[in-house]
Amino acid sequence: MARKPQTRNPEQTKARILKAARDEFALKGLGGARVDVISRRAGIQKRMMYHYFGNKEALFQIVIEHEYTRFREAEAALEIERQDPVEALKKLVAFTWDYYIAHPEFITLVNSENLHKARHLKASSVLRPVNETFVDRMRALLKRGEASGQFRKGVDAVQLLITLSGVNYHYLTNQFTGEIVYGRKLMTKAARDERLAFNIETILRLVCKEGVM
Repeated sequence: MARKPQTRNPEQTKARILKAARDEFALKGLGGARVDVISRRAGIQKRMMYHYFGNKEALFQIVIEHEYTRFREAEAALEIERQDPVEALKKLVAFTWDYYIAHPEFITLVNSENLHKARHLKASSVLRPVNETFVDRMRALLKRGEASGQFRKGVDAVQLLITLSGVNYHYLTNQFTGEIVYGRKLMTKAARDERLAFNIETILRLVCKEGVM
């Protein structure tokens, strides 16, 4: 009996390419990633990758856009607007920490993009509105906390977000050298729990009025 020809599903094919590209870029960076490897991981011919996404640079930009968007969508699902400001801030710190741990490929992709001075993000029309919404949500949270008397006045939303990301991000990106420098295990469950508690306390001390925590 003759085999029926497989029906092409462009969306499934593109999804396989994106996943394969994400894994390859996260492992080797933009410079080290190879189109041949991506096409083999995706189970498609190389010409199909070029057909859907153009060249390797264009594919890397789409991967970066996809991963940032996925992060922001997961963050938006927290619905911090509905929660007590202090509890919302705690949840946001914990979410960021947990997301970085669960998605190490996101960290390595961001590191790779920084090596290229964010030229793909600069060229992106997708991420600007996504990130602007993210900053606006933090501004609104800070205003609610001020109005309720829980937060100090004048905390800059962008500076706070940089700090919130940094206390989580740095620990994880430097976990291997950190264990040597500081002479302690950093990624055991106990160590991770201790660090998360420290990060939450750090952010609350920056933002909350005395006696609120």
